[in-house]
Amino acid sequence: MSEKTDLVNRISGLIFRFRPLVILFFLSATLFMLWSATALKVDAGFNKLLPLEHPYMKTFVKYQTEFGGANRILIAITVDKGDIFTPEFFNTLKNITDEVFFIPGVDRSQVKSLFTPNVRFIEIVEDGFAGGNVIPADFQGTKEDLIQVRKNILKSGQVGRLVANDFSGAMITAGLLERDPTTGERINYQKVAQHLEDIRQKHETASIHIIGFAKVIGDITEGAQNVLMFFAIAFIITGILVYLYSLSLWLTALPLLTSLTAVSWQLGLLPLLGFGIDPMSILVPFLVFAIGVSHGVQMINSMRSEILNGASSKEAAKASFQRLLVPGGIALASDTVGFLTILLIKIEMIQEMAITASIGVAVIILTNLFLLPVLLSYLPKTKEKLQLRLNRRVERLKPFWHKLSAFTVNPLVTVTIIISLLLLVAGLWKGSEIEIGDLEQGVPELRSDSRYNIDSAIITDKFSIGVDILTVIAETRADGCIDYDTMSTIDRFNWHIQNIAGVQSVISLPTLAKLYNAGWNEGNPKWQVLPRNQQVLVQAVTPVDTSTGLLNEDCSAMPVLIFTSDHKATTIARIVDAVKEFEQNNTNQTVHFRLASGNVGVMAATNEVVAAAQFPMLLYVYGAIITLCLITFRSLRATLCIVAPLGLVSALAYALMTVLGIGLKVSTLPVVALGVGIGVDYGIYIFNRLHEQLDKGMSLRDAYEQTLNMTGNAVLFTGLTLGIGVFTWIFSDLQFQVDMGILLTFMFLLNMIAAITVLPALAALLYRKHS
Repeated sequence: MSEKTDLVNRISGLIFRFRPLVILFFLSATLFMLWSATALKVDAGFNKLLPLEHPYMKTFVKYQTEFGGANRILIAITVDKGDIFTPEFFNTLKNITDEVFFIPGVDRSQVKSLFTPNVRFIEIVEDGFAGGNVIPADFQGTKEDLIQVRKNILKSGQVGRLVANDFSGAMITAGLLERDPTTGERINYQKVAQHLEDIRQKHETASIHIIGFAKVIGDITEGAQNVLMFFAIAFIITGILVYLYSLSLWLTALPLLTSLTAVSWQLGLLPLLGFGIDPMSILVPFLVFAIGVSHGVQMINSMRSEILNGASSKEAAKASFQRLLVPGGIALASDTVGFLTILLIKIEMIQEMAITASIGVAVIILTNLFLLPVLLSYLPKTKEKLQLRLNRRVERLKPFWHKLSAFTVNPLVTVTIIISLLLLVAGLWKGSEIEIGDLEQGVPELRSDSRYNIDSAIITDKFSIGVDILTVIAETRADGCIDYDTMSTIDRFNWHIQNIAGVQSVISLPTLAKLYNAGWNEGNPKWQVLPRNQQVLVQAVTPVDTSTGLLNEDCSAMPVLIFTSDHKATTIARIVDAVKEFEQNNTNQTVHFRLASGNVGVMAATNEVVAAAQFPMLLYVYGAIITLCLITFRSLRATLCIVAPLGLVSALAYALMTVLGIGLKVSTLPVVALGVGIGVDYGIYIFNRLHEQLDKGMSLRDAYEQTLNMTGNAVLFTGLTLGIGVFTWIFSDLQFQVDMGILLTFMFLLNMIAAITVLPALAALLYRKHS
């Protein structure tokens, strides 16, 4: 007897000797975890989405206090007919401005509207400059007032920014703090989103369009609440499938019960470890349930086989525990490793998802490999009628398994290997075309016809700015804003970027300085240039205050605001490359252009982090699986048989993403690791049985046929259970859940098919002496 077998026997002896105590322990722990789960909260945060170790984000953090961050909300009020110059419109605009100002978590210094004092105009008069608030303090909404406000708006340069290009709308913008200054706690984005929706409902007679991170989180959280409905549907479907498989209410209820126990432990452990649950990972407990059921089916299958051979319930449960502890443990360890490799992506939200999922899968090791067999040991004796039905099913399936066993002999071996190689080449070729980041306009986590994406499209159409902004910081020495060479370099950078496809508009200090210089010269357009004389340049720059966000107090940093038409991966890459190209060719060593702030800057950094992490992550996943297989089976051939089908499916998954237009991003990259980690389960269970039969001296075909007779049902059922479970996600209101559902369904089902076709074909090549 090997040391491994001896250890398993000792553990099984201990577990089954104290069955009541084992059940009591799990019952007590589950009640405690259910109580703990009541403290679990949805935990979303803007900074959780930032790859803070990336160079762009270091720039972002360095200047966040001075120039604001990327966490903004934009509220546009539009009219269906005519223009905004009516008393009713301005009354609505003023009320909404006041309401936004008092939303908890809003940085009041960054609220901008035609009614806020930081939105001013400057004009040239006989004595020089004159200016004031765009909407004066004595504004009453009279006809004369509206005419004057129209003039002030034109003088302020806010057309396209706070006022629509066709005067059909006006905008309110506000920055959000990460923590509430009054409480010091992280702001609740769901409450901010609810405040914004309350504003929309209160002014339902107006056309209000709201975009920004807080609104995205609110919409995602609202959509994610439907996961309970999907969970209920999948639970019912899974229960029906398990019953059809087992033909027993007991064997249906117990794996469902232990899988729910695993989910309750997972949700209970999160608050104990100081975690909440992010809306982007709300489906992870659902996935854990599906994994638990699939492994529970393997235990049921083994139990049935033992009972058919005449064992009692306790003997069958004990034998099943001994047979599945190692392969089941290795399979679940592979799942856990698959989740843990996501920690390589240095983004807090992704790392929390990895921890959440890893906890869930690790708990399944306890509930499904220890608790389930103990509960099964109390199973009532199978009735003869039911036993006959099960025997008939086994006999009916034998011809099917016999046909499938042909994958171990030629010509099917050769055909399978050739088709697999062709699919691998096609997958690698098409998968190499996958793009990093978002491929569509709007927020890709939501459906294209969602209210948010419709609002985003309207704002982009009517205004020259939107929520998509890339901020490049021009760093120089102090008083750089009154140095002609520095300002001229920034101005040339403006022109360079303005002519890049995907750039809507560019605003920087030189842009305003040229306008003010013309103003000092009777508004003559010929003077709309940067003055070379320093005193004249000082005169042109002085009217621009630091509140504009275009310079800091000592003029050592001057942001260049680049408003983009969208945040598609290609658009971001094109603009970022243009910035890097200009900086590389910049001959003025006193000024440097640092990427990046703004939400597009965050996306650019995230895309680069995802691009850098994808291959190391896969290498770690496969490396860990290979190591676990080598430890378990102590054979390179066995390891290759298990891992090669996984590689084929991974390549095809990348190809599918390319074909469906799904970019590789924060929400989809983990799917690849999850699919590999969970997909290996099929191969481990099949090869473990196959290895046992080969050790008995059987030929490969006979061994594989016997393997399918013993575990084929369970493997097919596992694939269907996982596939159907995640397939329900495609009906979600959230696009990222739809994408995850499609990809995981594809990977689960294809991994199952590859395990029962490609694995035996490879075994036929590598184990020729058994053929």
